[in-house]
Amino acid sequence: MATVLNIKPFQKRLFFSIGGIFLLYAVCFGVYQHSREKAYKTDILHSRLQMFNYGLYQQAGAQGIVSDSVVAHYIRLNDIEGLRVTVIDTCGLVIVDCGSDTSAARSNHLERREVKDAVAFGSGYDIKRTSESTRETYFYSATRFDGVVVRSAVPYSAALTQSLRPDSSYIFFATAVTLLLSVVLYCITRHISRRSEEDKLRIKRQLTQNAAHELKTPAASINGYLESIIDNPDMPDEKRRHFLERCYAQSGRMCKLLKDMAQLSHLDEIPSLPPRKKSSKRFCDIVPIVRAVIDDTAPQLLQKGIVSEVNLPDKIVIESPLDNPEDVFYGVFRNLVDNAVAYAAGASYLKICYEGGVFTVADNGAGVPDEHLPYIFERFYRVDKGRSRKLGGTGLGLAIVKNAVTVHSGTISAHQTPGGGLTVSFGF
Repeated sequence: MATVLNIKPFQKRLFFSIGGIFLLYAVCFGVYQHSREKAYKTDILHSRLQMFNYGLYQQAGAQGIVSDSVVAHYIRLNDIEGLRVTVIDTCGLVIVDCGSDTSAARSNHLERREVKDAVAFGSGYDIKRTSESTRETYFYSATRFDGVVVRSAVPYSAALTQSLRPDSSYIFFATAVTLLLSVVLYCITRHISRRSEEDKLRIKRQLTQNAAHELKTPAASINGYLESIIDNPDMPDEKRRHFLERCYAQSGRMCKLLKDMAQLSHLDEIPSLPPRKKSSKRFCDIVPIVRAVIDDTAPQLLQKGIVSEVNLPDKIVIESPLDNPEDVFYGVFRNLVDNAVAYAAGASYLKICYEGGVFTVADNGAGVPDEHLPYIFERFYRVDKGRSRKLGGTGLGLAIVKNAVTVHSGTISAHQTPGGGLTVSFGF
């Protein structure tokens, strides 16, 4: 039966996470571009009125600029609809105002934005302000000359409003590009999600095959011993007991393998769990756990002639997302010690140290060849497959250690101990 890939959930998360970032960028860019274009068109209108102000001052001169008739004549020559011109001295007093005869037009203008900017910086403008004298809405542009400020203003007509409105054609272009990129992103995320699911299936299939292979040996041994006992009812009691003990040993190996696989499966699920609230996070002291591991493995270490040395501070507190961090941390150090006891041939010491936030577990045994170091944390990986099985290893101990460290956002590595042996370093 063909395997059906369930790619939708992963693809959806990937598509919306990347697409959301891209869309946010597109919206921010659109808003920025809209404001830039509006400012650009405003600057164009401001520049046109500045040119008018300069032309008026050059045409009228310093004397004529203060004459109502001279200013009015220049306005008629330029024929700009609704144009209003005001000449103001640097103290804010209105000298000429062609466009209004009310008293409000003669009030002090020094606090008007465009006038204040012109006095301070040479020019200024104000957008869409209602005149106190005509009650109409104008665009104001003011220019400072020697002793006076010439201010021109045009009313906000429909034509002016339309000319200042940003061109929206880029919005349609950006929308079209966004849609096109969305289709491309969908195709890419679909391909990635399909490959990701294929990789997951491949890993699961490989894990299943390896597990079946590891379980097959003890299962076949148990079956063979039991078959011999059943087929030979007159078997001597001593031999029958020996076969039963072998069955018991092989069943223990199977139980350990299944237990390790269950622990690995549990650790694999941790990253997908929802984050715990700060109040519910667990904090675990590593020091008593390490000492408990050393106490529990003391007989095996003594039998192998290995002297343990523990250099730890009084307390090392690690924050954990797990409900039972003590059990997991115990498993980390127990697997590392068991690994040294089983495979560190010729070792005379085992050191567990903590410095600078990093734990090190080192022995001075035979070590691991350099070509095997990158792979020793992989599941079911064995440097010496035949010897490992004889010693009862499941091939999952160091994989459990790595996953436990990864769950706590840590890193782990293995390297040769100076002088010989294996050193495993990890930090959270």
